[in-house]
Amino acid sequence: MFIFKILSALIWNLVIFGGLLFLPAWTLNWWHGWVLLGVVVVGTVVTMIGVFRDDDALLQERLKPPIQEEQPLADKILANLLIFAFLGLIAFIPVDVFRLHLFPQPSALASVLGLLLFIIGWGIISLSFKVNTFAATAVKHQADRQQTVIDRGVYSIVRHPMYAGAVLTMVGMSLWLESYAAALLAIAPTIILVIRIQFEEQFLQQELQGYDSYIQKVRYKLVPYFW
Repeated sequence: MFIFKILSALIWNLVIFGGLLFLPAWTLNWWHGWVLLGVVVVGTVVTMIGVFRDDDALLQERLKPPIQEEQPLADKILANLLIFAFLGLIAFIPVDVFRLHLFPQPSALASVLGLLLFIIGWGIISLSFKVNTFAATAVKHQADRQQTVIDRGVYSIVRHPMYAGAVLTMVGMSLWLESYAAALLAIAPTIILVIRIQFEEQFLQQELQGYDSYIQKVRYKLVPYFW
């Protein structure tokens, strides 16, 4: 049964990344794109086996839609904006690479660095899932699952490691696929993430016991020693 869940996750990620990259590119002759898809496939399998095989409750939570009934209206708006910005960023990359050429092509070193950032970002997200069984797609208080504050692992470094990993994947993906313009455009979903962090922290301080103490314990929200 778990094999089918892995296959479903693979198909879902391949549809998103493969479709949004190769359809706008209008060509399959893009080895950088194929390498990224390969990394996504490997990352998906590793995350599914390393995280979700032992935490079916988290998997079921992650399978829920990003817009939910119990979710505050502000977060519904932010979630929609974030999805639009993220998917738009992926689709913009091939448009810039194959048509617009807004900036000079990144060097081979910058491109490889981008792939490394993407892998690191994916790893941070997976580590966030590993220690935080309450990592839902929507901001809400999971009283039905007896939600508690998570302050170990990557959550002992910054309060929102999953978002930090997401920023690295967006910038890294853009650089690996050779688009400085897309790397710059990643500022848009990052700003939405920053706004969502502000809202999420206010919500959790009100709804989740112990979150005030966690804020005092872990000072940084997204970037260690910065913010």
